[in-house]
Amino acid sequence: MPELPEVETIKRGLEQRVLKRTFVDVWTDFKKTIKRPKNFEQFKKSLKDKRIQSVRRRGKNIILDLSQGMSLLVHQKLTGHLLYGKWRLKSGKWLPLEKGPLTDPMNRFLHLVFWLDNGDQLALSDLRKFAKVELWKTEDLERDEEFKKLGPEPLERSFDFEKFKAILPKKGKIKQVLMDQNVIAGIGNIYSDEILFEVRVHPEKDIAKLSEKNLEKIYSATQDILKKAIKLKGTSISDFRDIEGKKGLFEKKLKAYRRAGKQCFRCGGVIQRIKVGGRSAHFCLKCQVI
Repeated sequence: MPELPEVETIKRGLEQRVLKRTFVDVWTDFKKTIKRPKNFEQFKKSLKDKRIQSVRRRGKNIILDLSQGMSLLVHQKLTGHLLYGKWRLKSGKWLPLEKGPLTDPMNRFLHLVFWLDNGDQLALSDLRKFAKVELWKTEDLERDEEFKKLGPEPLERSFDFEKFKAILPKKGKIKQVLMDQNVIAGIGNIYSDEILFEVRVHPEKDIAKLSEKNLEKIYSATQDILKKAIKLKGTSISDFRDIEGKKGLFEKKLKAYRRAGKQCFRCGGVIQRIKVGGRSAHFCLKCQVI
């Protein structure tokens, strides 16, 4: 699933391409992607002629704030990513009009296509079709309980070490805590593994047993790793691509995630893979002590 660096990469790309553009039409072959309103024709009618005023990210959500007090929310879920370009529909398949990154096989699963007033298109490629798209009144979105429950943004200036300590629960395995979107917004499997590897903390370590020094290291590693991943436009181990259809480059920097059975870069031990709260966790048994 795209995490904070990948979603931020998409958000920044959209800011460069779609600001002040207006939606003129929309197509889908999978109406279940549209969660609000559930009626696709109503969604299409309500979206038409809305101008994109701003683009923002909240956790793993992308929000396009539109004219007339509306907001379009996109959660890319497991395999979704937004693309920008021009395509034509031929024999039931969307084909990019130009050669380049959009021809990457991972960019061919277009199930939602928006037409913009400049003739370009914004499309959602989603192999597994788990992504969700919702059209809200902006004021209703901001009051929505699920949206309001999201934890603080780890890269906001106001998110200092004291705030980090204050929002942590009293107990729980550190891997699960870092991934809890109601504690901190945006971190998932990839970056929780990388953060904990960096600070030599076992993913099953109980947060109550972590010293203040450990917590400070986790806070600093969170900042550093997320910023580096954004600079490299995220991780593309499988399906993630930026809006131009290009891979992120942080995969080359991974030290723990999906390296099970390989040698630890730091101590020469072997990277292990276990389940923590139903999710995979990668760590070095030799230098990440519980």
